[in-house]
Amino acid sequence: MTWSWEYVPDEETVAAGAPTAFLAEVEKKADELVRAAEVLHLHGAGYQGADEGAKHAFVAGGFFVYMVTPRSELVSIWQITPDPLT
Repeated sequence: MTWSWEYVPDEETVAAGAPTAFLAEVEKKADELVRAAEVLHLHGAGYQGADEGAKHAFVAGGFFVYMVTPRSELVSIWQITPDPLT
C-alpha cells in the first residue's frame, strides 16, 4: 500500500466553487501531510492505535479539515473553507 490523500466523499462535493489558487494551496499542503504521515507511521497498514481524529490545516486563502488514517495509509480531506475576504 502507498500513502495518498483524497477528498471525502469526493472532490466535486468538497471543493465545489472554491478558488483555484486556494485549491492549489490545499493540495500542496495535503502532499506535505502525506509525506509527514508516511514518515511518522512507517508501518501504516499494521498500525494498532486509534486514529488521531480531525485536524485543521491553515493555508493561504483559508483552511481545511482532514484526518490521517494510518491503517489505510490515507489523509482524507473532509471540508475546505476559503477565506471570504481574499
